Amino acid sequence: MLFSEILGQEHIKTHLTQSAENGRVPHAQLFVGPEGSGTLPMAIAYAQYLLCKNTNGENTGGNDACNLKFNHLSHPDLHFAFPVATNDKVKKHPVSSMFLAEWRELLAEQPYGNLFDWFKKLGIDNKQGQIGVDESTEIVKALSLKAYEGGYKVMLIWMAEKMNTAASNKLLKLIEEPPNKTVFILIAEDEGQIINTIRSRCQVLHFPPLAEEVIKDAIIKNYTLDSTIATKIAHQANGNYNKACDLVYHDSEDTPFESWFIFWIRSAFKAKGNKSAIHDLISWSEDISKTGRETQKQFLQFCMVFFRQALLLNYQADSLVYIETKTENFDLKKFAPFVHGNNILEITQELQDAIYHIERNGNSKIILTDLSIKLTRLLHKKED
Repeated sequence: MLFSEILGQEHIKTHLTQSAENGRVPHAQLFVGPEGSGTLPMAIAYAQYLLCKNTNGENTGGNDACNLKFNHLSHPDLHFAFPVATNDKVKKHPVSSMFLAEWRELLAEQPYGNLFDWFKKLGIDNKQGQIGVDESTEIVKALSLKAYEGGYKVMLIWMAEKMNTAASNKLLKLIEEPPNKTVFILIAEDEGQIINTIRSRCQVLHFPPLAEEVIKDAIIKNYTLDSTIATKIAHQANGNYNKACDLVYHDSEDTPFESWFIFWIRSAFKAKGNKSAIHDLISWSEDISKTGRETQKQFLQFCMVFFRQALLLNYQADSLVYIETKTENFDLKKFAPFVHGNNILEITQELQDAIYHIERNGNSKIILTDLSIKLTRLLHKKED
């Protein structure tokens, strides 16, 4: 992967290539950035720069055979680990090596894709993928072998926050004292979910969200869109190139999420002193609980964003509002006054608690019903 193909993040590209050329390569690095900021493509390009001995800040001019292997992500000294779960193909003890064909497909189609895209690709969006102890055993085995080409070995761990405690503890010693010329690149969206003992052993590199202009130029180039439409999409993407691509294809998961959300808040408004609306909320909770847990978590994250956007609109921070509703007869400006300083913290906390309990395999129907009843009270709370 060429650095020139990666959007923005010029200062990070320069830092990585210069440190490699100067022989200052940390043995464990943690790339932290929001979805769609390019952490994964950057990690692959950096691994290619190390393994193929490229120079002058680009993945050309080094070992041509090595660079060719990277076009298919088939270099023997590049290893991947990512969240997995059992599916129709793999019935037990799933590890990343069993899903490399699907992984390469995802990177070819959506190098900026998110965890939800990956789970849909595997057909496990009704389960919660993780990097488990079986995976850590595979990592230890892979890195105990000599490098195939005699140079670096790179272990790239995507969504490292999905490593469970057993896997993290098993890798701790290896990350602290890896074999010679072994580089760990951990990639995460939520640094706080990685255990401190691993985080403290990594050099952390933070990726900012992409600038609107960068996203606009990229979608004009890649999709030959009109500049006005590209500007609008870039604004709505809020620094997330993966979301911008979804918006181009009208394939964003936000579309069904929006209809679920609007039905939910309308029912919550009516529910005060209205028995039939309570039944609507219970039915809604039943319907959402039938979807996969990853879908439920993604939807609740969407709800948090929607409430924050309404709050910004309520306090006249219009330039920061990027969400545009597509549902008929729903006006965000009319909804905004109901989200204010006296209820936003409680609403956010309730949504975070619901995500926490769903992650830990709580009964989704009970969790969502409880959340709905609490939302009814919070939306009717007056601003001081």
